[in-house]
Order: sequence, then structure tokens, then C-alpha cells
Amino acid sequence: MGLAEITARVSAAEAAAGRAPGSVALIAVSKVQPPERVVAVLEAGQRLFGENYVQETAGKWPDWRAEYPGARVHMIGPLQTNKARQAVELFDAIHTLDRPSLATKLANLAQMRGASPELFVQVNTGAEPQKAGLLPAAVDRFIAEVRAMDLPLRGLMCIPPEAEDPAPHFAALADMAARNGLSGLSMGMSSDFEAAIAAGATHVRVGSAIFGAREYNAQG
Repeated sequence: MGLAEITARVSAAEAAAGRAPGSVALIAVSKVQPPERVVAVLEAGQRLFGENYVQETAGKWPDWRAEYPGARVHMIGPLQTNKARQAVELFDAIHTLDRPSLATKLANLAQMRGASPELFVQVNTGAEPQKAGLLPAAVDRFIAEVRAMDLPLRGLMCIPPEAEDPAPHFAALADMAARNGLSGLSMGMSSDFEAAIAAGATHVRVGSAIFGAREYNAQG
């Protein structure tokens, strides 16, 4: 499929939803992708990427950032509290804030550094026991706690259950954000990003449709 087609589909979905051109940020999910694929997408002009793992990001993105001015990287995978210090140095935004202990750690780091990545609270809209994220009933209180820590809270993120229609989950996340005065909605992936844009997504996370299937076992 490739970057050009996905970019065109994002633009078409913006238009279909009556959204302003460029109102949706396309995050190219480059986790576990071979370097040559990522470089090809950088060469094509993409500058916003998503990664899941702190160590993997530390191993490749400092050099790419130096080579490609304007490149930005967002953390879209679960963040262990003991990796937070390294994460705030590597990422421009973290989409997976999901517990008070992590918020406290990020707030302490922000005070020390005088800066913090933008933050999105991850919501487990399907209440799936195996999935990270706050349950919907806990979201409003947690947002208030994060704001009391003076953290730069941008919005909410969700990953709907695979076997369900994502549209109700996107609508629910949009409602939670609206009632809390948050503008950012990180939702939608390769299979459903157009529905997410229709529901108000500001960030969509697309990996395999841009880069091709991941080769987790390519090295053995």
C-alpha cells in the first residue's frame, strides 16, 4: 500500500468528515521494522513516527533525528515506570499514560527537566483484562489528578477490541475527551483509521499499511 496511498486516504477521510485539511496527524508506526523501510519512509517526507519500545527507540532514532530535521517520535506502547526517565528524553509525546505511579514519575521528571513530552491517557474502552489502559469509569478522576500535577495533557488514546466494531469505542473516547476539555484523540490504526477520523481522531497510528508486515522473527 505505502505512504502515499495512506496519506491520500487520510486526506479523503478528513474531507468526508468535514475536517480541515491537515487536521489529522499520521503516525507511521515503525516498531520492529527493518531500518531500510523506515529510512525509505523518512526519505519520502514522513516526519512523525510511533515506537513501542524504549530500548529500540534509543538504538536508532537519535541518529535518524540528526539526519532528518523535524523528525518526531511518539511512544505508543506500554511504558514501564523504570523506563520513564529515558522515555522523556527520547519521545515528543507519550500516548500510554495509564496509572497514577507513572503520572507521578513523569511529573517529577518534568520538574527536574523543566519540560515534558505531551501526554495522552490510554483508556481501555472495551474493559479487556489483558489490555493496558484506564477503565472508562476512572478516566475523569485520573485526568483531574494529572492536571493537578501540572503535566501537559493533550488528550486520550484507545485501542478498540479486535473483534468489535470500533466506531462505538471511538465515539465513547471522543465523548470522554469533550467533557474533560481535551482536544487530542489518538485512535485508529491500519484497519480502521478512516472510521476514527470520522469520529474526530487527531492522531492515527498506521504501521503495516505503510511499511508492510513486521518481521518479528527475521533474525532467528
